Amino acid sequence: MPRYVALPPNLPPRGLCREAAAEYVGVSAGKFDDMVKDGRMPKPIAVDARRLWDRRALDRAFDRLTAGEGERNEWDAA
Repeated sequence: MPRYVALPPNLPPRGLCREAAAEYVGVSAGKFDDMVKDGRMPKPIAVDARRLWDRRALDRAFDRLTAGEGERNEWDAA
């Protein structure tokens, strides 16, 4: 994640670039792109030519992913 020298060390940035957003949720940038496309992760916010992901929106999306953790799916063994 990029180092932000203007922020105190205990204050993470609110807006994250694509690479930092992917790292924040623990996936590669390519996987993050897939997750944005299929709606598992939020779309970016446009700030002029920059695209930023809201850290709080990433938290909510990640919470939704983990909410179904105990559910079985077709790939689970019978």
